[in-house]
Amino acid sequence: LLFRKATSVPNFSYMGARLCNYLSHHLNISSQTGSFRQLLLQRCQTEYENRDEATKGDETTRKQFHAFVLFLAELYLNLEIKGTKGQVTRAEILQEGLWELLNVLFSNPVDNNLMCAVKLLKLTGSVLEDAWKEKGKNDMEEIIQRIENVVLDANCGRDVKHMLLKVVELRSSNWGRVHETSPRAKATPENDPNYFMNEPTFYTSDGIPFTAADPDYQEKYQELLEREDLFPDNEENGVALSGPGD
Repeated sequence: LLFRKATSVPNFSYMGARLCNYLSHHLNISSQTGSFRQLLLQRCQTEYENRDEATKGDETTRKQFHAFVLFLAELYLNLEIKGTKGQVTRAEILQEGLWELLNVLFSNPVDNNLMCAVKLLKLTGSVLEDAWKEKGKNDMEEIIQRIENVVLDANCGRDVKHMLLKVVELRSSNWGRVHETSPRAKATPENDPNYFMNEPTFYTSDGIPFTAADPDYQEKYQELLEREDLFPDNEENGVALSGPGD
């Protein structure tokens, strides 16, 4: 249910990833098929294995696949793996998966595949590059080179090319990050333009994006809640998933 919601309901991928992280640490139910996190990653693996066909599919197929890609990005940012010594890391398998997904999106350079790649890089680019640099890998350089090749050679829309160039520009500015001049300085919305980087993006009824950095955030978010029923009654095989008193 969480996977389905996070890949179909607008704006739920971030919260879905946060819920998945919480349940992976707090849901203690014995199962012969695996833990919550193992089952979640298995479900993601099923979708991931169809990546080549999905990026070449029709509009609806690609749209569903792009929602999955962005949910996987949120999982990479939010799913915490605790090591044997108590250290917290990100899921290595998701890092490798995102690299492959970027490759397959750029290998099929139609407009909406490229727009999905742009969103993925804006969301995770800084974190991925840091992780790759720690391993001594130049994977981000390869991604930037692929973007430049697409801009030069691919028959994509002018607006999409502009978005791709903006990603190259963002990366050249260290993903918009500002290094602290003093170790005692605390990041605030006023002194750190990166403060809201990991906040989810929402959309008004006119399709205009906004985040917690927007001065009218509370008013716009309330309008969003009133406009959308984010959790309509669900039915599966004609049977309601919830009953009286649930």
